[in-house]
Amino acid sequence: MRVVLAPDSFKGSASAAEVVAALARGWASVRPDDELVARPMADGGEGTLDAFEVAVPDARRMPVRVTGPDSRPVDAHWVLLPATATRPATAVVELAATSGITLLEHPAPDDAHTLGFGEAIAAALDHRDAAGRGVEQLLLALGGSSSTDGGAGALRALGARLLDARGAEVPLGLRGLVSLATVDLAGLRPLPPDALILGDVDNPLLGAHGAAAVFGPQKGVADIDGADAALAHLASLLPHVDAATPGAGAAGGAGFGLLAAGAVMSSGSRRIAEAVALASALESADLVITGEGRFDAQTAAGKAPAEVARLAADAGVPVAVVAGSVGSSAPAEGLAAVVELAALAGGSAAAIARAEHWLEHAGAALARRADSGSFARS
Repeated sequence: MRVVLAPDSFKGSASAAEVVAALARGWASVRPDDELVARPMADGGEGTLDAFEVAVPDARRMPVRVTGPDSRPVDAHWVLLPATATRPATAVVELAATSGITLLEHPAPDDAHTLGFGEAIAAALDHRDAAGRGVEQLLLALGGSSSTDGGAGALRALGARLLDARGAEVPLGLRGLVSLATVDLAGLRPLPPDALILGDVDNPLLGAHGAAAVFGPQKGVADIDGADAALAHLASLLPHVDAATPGAGAAGGAGFGLLAAGAVMSSGSRRIAEAVALASALESADLVITGEGRFDAQTAAGKAPAEVARLAADAGVPVAVVAGSVGSSAPAEGLAAVVELAALAGGSAAAIARAEHWLEHAGAALARRADSGSFARS
């Protein structure tokens, strides 16, 4: 068999490349003669930079020191894809690496911010090659955020002024949105015409499906209504941006802030699938294995497994999903198999503690199903 391994990262447990390696070890322990094709995926969240580095041979890691989400310095990087005959010089900047929740020692719902993300974008805009040319395309990866600031911190780093009624800069984070009186974009740095937001969700900024209601609790936000009202206040000061745009609520509303800066929404998982040539890999595959840490209703909203399943359906390739945990509303239609690590390990805590071990077990379990003829191309 030819098996394509195209999972996302299992956030906090294993990178996409580590997930691929563990699944491959497990599969090979049962079926050592099969061809295993590695295509680690991402969808705009944590691991996006890694996916581009693996997929694009001439990708270059560009170090940058930024202000982290709790205002401590963070050594991060963005990825440069140098210009070729078919690709403009491209900068990939990941919010999770600069302003992500994993950079916090403790949740900071009122004060966490996206200033560092904006600083990394500014560093990418400052880059020049030997001929003095800058980047012509920006890929701005959202996901894994620590804050609910509507992208206000990133806007500030790019030259916007967010002022209170006295003309003073408001505090960073959600806290500062309450006292906003003016958002002055006159000094905002222009983005390249091809500035794309790689989002992993399609939530609007506001309301029951918005940034505060859906993602606030995982960041420690207690007053959801108050946070939503603060984001609505920010939106009222930027009337040229539609807060209902799908993806505006991504990364605590950072999608909205980037829209205000002139970027446009794009599917993160789709762009990364193109970068790793996933469709080509599936043309002669007998099975594709994808997965993520939590497989639930949010998966269908633009997560990597949904894009893998879409491309696999086009190619007539059966799809198996491996997930740390599986929600009751997880999309199961059209899947050949779903393996839950929590079920294998006897609980979520055990699965998280030894994720790669249980991923090996999952790979072996799927290989045994292949032995029994469970997977057939359509």
